[in-house]
Amino acid sequence: MTVIDQVAIIGAGLCGLTLALALHQQSIPCIVYEGRSAPEDIGGAIILSPNALRILDELHIYARIRDLGHESETVLFRTEDDQLVDSYEIGNEEKYGYKGLRIYRYALINELLASLAERRIPVHYGKKFARICSESESEVSWEWADGGVGRAGSLVGCDGIYSRVRAYLYPELKPEFIGIVAVAAAVPTSRVDLPEGYGLPVTIMSQTHGGYIIAPQQSDGSELMLGRQRRWPELDREGWEALATDEAWCIDFLRQGSEHFPPIIRSSVANIQRDKINVWPFYVVPRLDRWVSDFGRVAIMGDAAHAIPPSSGQGANQVLEDSYTYALLRGQCTPGSLGHALRRWKKGRQERIDRLLKFAEEMNRRRMTECVADGCESKPVMTKITEYLDLDWVFKPDYRRMVHDWVQDSS
Repeated sequence: MTVIDQVAIIGAGLCGLTLALALHQQSIPCIVYEGRSAPEDIGGAIILSPNALRILDELHIYARIRDLGHESETVLFRTEDDQLVDSYEIGNEEKYGYKGLRIYRYALINELLASLAERRIPVHYGKKFARICSESESEVSWEWADGGVGRAGSLVGCDGIYSRVRAYLYPELKPEFIGIVAVAAAVPTSRVDLPEGYGLPVTIMSQTHGGYIIAPQQSDGSELMLGRQRRWPELDREGWEALATDEAWCIDFLRQGSEHFPPIIRSSVANIQRDKINVWPFYVVPRLDRWVSDFGRVAIMGDAAHAIPPSSGQGANQVLEDSYTYALLRGQCTPGSLGHALRRWKKGRQERIDRLLKFAEEMNRRRMTECVADGCESKPVMTKITEYLDLDWVFKPDYRRMVHDWVQDSS
């Protein structure tokens, strides 16, 4: 194996680690590089829906993680007086092959890392990417932050919303804040006033006080995630970091207006685990014309290409779709057709992302309070979720057929 046979992956998060496993499955050698010195336990739990779980099953990860999270099939929507008004599926074993799985991000990353180690796929920490130096029809070179230089046949930026690899394609681009911040915290289930038979996960909506979402996590359901979102002015990175570490502010954010909600909410906000609070300002990447360089030797994916708001429930799932379909395509296309094939890959992936972004907008409306001050009204609406999204289309994609068609279209 020579250097130009390899794919260099920048970023050892869900995107980069999944991509490495998927490339290995296609017998494509790769190396993962991560700027941090070691894996970190960051972020809270994520929801994995059948479209992502099918990928993890193909990569022999699903069996390793199924017992590490909590399975659910339906999200309910209730009013502030606890009336059921809507529901939608996040999984269904009979229809889609899998239930939805809520799992801590670090637990999934640990299993991905263990799987890479078993396959002897190298992951190097403390390697901070700086910039692309040059690109040709057959290889790419780049510079590390310490001045060293690397070479590979291809380089893929899986380095998140603040991607440095993306600067090669879009030197001036910055993520855009959409005016929403969310706070989520863990609550012991045993401390919550949970009526017998009360369906979870649930979003409880108020016409004037926004909404809360409550979802069970941990395999035995012993913990609940409590979250809400509100409109908020943009802060700089230091400002967001200050909020994230301001325990009193986070708890107050969750408690404001809770007296207008059912006992399940009031008891939840009274029992927040102070060491398990996360803050998410909602940033997105503007719609990009390309995710791939002219020669096709540099690509971006995941949050580097299309950060999707958490309200869609598809952020992590679409990251896995990017990784898996990229690897499938690389396994089918010839070196000479790489650029054309990857541009068709981007087009196909963008079509799915665009539809899911519309769904995220609808979910934001359901969870937001009325914002009279800036002239908009974001009251929860009761239109059926299934009118906004075809769940079969989301949960049952035929990835191999999809990629085959992309390769044929580009040839």
